[in-house]
Amino acid sequence: MTIRTLVWGENVHEQKNKTVAEIYPQGMHGQIAKLLSSDPNLSVKTTTLQEPEHGCTEEALSQTDVLIWWGHAAHDKVDDAVVKRVMEHVWQGMGLIVLHSGHHSKVFKGLMGAPANLNWREAGERERLWVVNPGHPIAKGLPAYFELENEEMYGEPFTVPEPLETVFVSWFQGGEIFRSGLTYRRGAGNIFYFRPGHETYPTYHDATVGQVLRNAVNWAHNGDRYARLMKAPNVPVGEAIEKIEERGPKLSSADHAGEVKA
Repeated sequence: MTIRTLVWGENVHEQKNKTVAEIYPQGMHGQIAKLLSSDPNLSVKTTTLQEPEHGCTEEALSQTDVLIWWGHAAHDKVDDAVVKRVMEHVWQGMGLIVLHSGHHSKVFKGLMGAPANLNWREAGERERLWVVNPGHPIAKGLPAYFELENEEMYGEPFTVPEPLETVFVSWFQGGEIFRSGLTYRRGAGNIFYFRPGHETYPTYHDATVGQVLRNAVNWAHNGDRYARLMKAPNVPVGEAIEKIEERGPKLSSADHAGEVKA
């Protein structure tokens, strides 16, 4: 089965910063898509903040199995209606992979119900990512650890809910550690947060990072389950299976008249 993957990129640093433009001449979203394209099971498209409705129209999301999100400088520019739409699709089964500074995106914070704050330092130091859950599908084919020579440091505490699983833990040259690969389930949607990816370093040219992203897309995909849940109704049930005796007050039909039906 082909996994329809949409890479969402903020596409701001690439337009304003010469260093970022030189590292990612096709944009960070373009390079991430390139990493994914080596998996024949993935059908990959890209979109950016600058597109109408940020490229996350109802039509686009209804044709997306897994959404990848990278943002940093313009979290506040993402329209709240688009954020709500993305969250609803995740609840209904669309997979979501949030990268690096996307931890502060409206989408991620909304789904986590938490501030998602952390400590950070931009010093281009070495990051060593330890695979602490080697049996997890996202860790398939990976060594016991891998290193990125230059990265931004993220340090604990990371104010997110306790994850379902921790796949990676990072150690930084300055001594800090960070839970850098976390999984969640929101509604029917699988979510993976992956820490590396600062814009001024060539992280998305790294082959092992590419393997992690490809694994993550395959893990996050819900398959036919997504198609079924997209059609799940939100309706009242008029008749009970067992005999019941109604008790307590209830709204009259007149009070219900103004409600919007799903």
